[in-house]
Amino acid sequence: MLCQVTTPVAAGETLDHYRLDAEVARSGMSTLFRATDLRTGRQVAIKLPHPEMEADPILLERFRREEEIGQELDHPGIVKTFDGEERSRRYMVIEWVDGKLLRAILNQAGMSRRRQLPIDRAVKLTLAICDALDTMHKHGVVHRDLKPENVMVDANDQIKLIDFGIAMKEDARRITHASVTPALGTPDYISPEQVKGQRGDQRSDIYALGAMLYEMLTGQPPFTGPNPLAVMNERVLNDPRPARQLNPEISPELEEILSRALEREPRHRYATAAEMAWELEHPELVGVSDRERRPVLHGRKFPGMHKMLLYTSLALVPVLLFVVMLLLARR
Repeated sequence: MLCQVTTPVAAGETLDHYRLDAEVARSGMSTLFRATDLRTGRQVAIKLPHPEMEADPILLERFRREEEIGQELDHPGIVKTFDGEERSRRYMVIEWVDGKLLRAILNQAGMSRRRQLPIDRAVKLTLAICDALDTMHKHGVVHRDLKPENVMVDANDQIKLIDFGIAMKEDARRITHASVTPALGTPDYISPEQVKGQRGDQRSDIYALGAMLYEMLTGQPPFTGPNPLAVMNERVLNDPRPARQLNPEISPELEEILSRALEREPRHRYATAAEMAWELEHPELVGVSDRERRPVLHGRKFPGMHKMLLYTSLALVPVLLFVVMLLLARR
């Protein structure tokens, strides 16, 4: 069935009961406006899909799922989506949040001499995100694109998780792959199992949160590389550099918490966000493992066949990722 594609609108126009005051963000699939509800005077955000998105049933389903999740979740740390009215075209009405993106805060810190956030502030923000994630996961929702660009922070360091465009209900039949494109996940925070094309679960969000905490504490993400595929290869094959090497002020207990959140195998991570929060709140009770850091594969010396197998496997990872993304694009 063909969808009716509507014409674009711009700031200054009116949609039903809403005046679009200013465009605040634009992505490949939608545009976000700050708007005013003309009935109440309340500020809201209006998210409008682009015409090409309205013509794509898969993208429209993703838009509908994001709206549904935003209406279902009721938590002060999760942005709320409003419903209950007829509309002349497809759009979302979302609560307006004053504040900065966590990405902007990290960028500002990066320009300072310290480069990272104070430890107390980083832990406070992480605890707030854990609380929101715990509620979300208890409702069977996995965010799957948790990153500093999707966390709003107000003047009191209260947070709001935003953008559930690729979030997934755990009982959903459709599997949407998180890949290297901006619409389907971000290489710096995507979990190793998602890199491998697996569905991912709440532990994938915990991995992403661990990566964000690592960046808040050290001033850089756990893995870096010349391109997204190199970053994802590193994530699958290696552990990040110990955080205390980059910031000696990090305690051994806090570094242990980071290590547990960033375990490559999901079964070795925290099972829930509440578990991670408890250890962040009680670091004195965290047992520090005398763990030997697993060797970095690209720095090991392998003779003969072992070395050839290593290089072959490294070369195949991006090829397999490309094949998976190509097949999903044709679905």
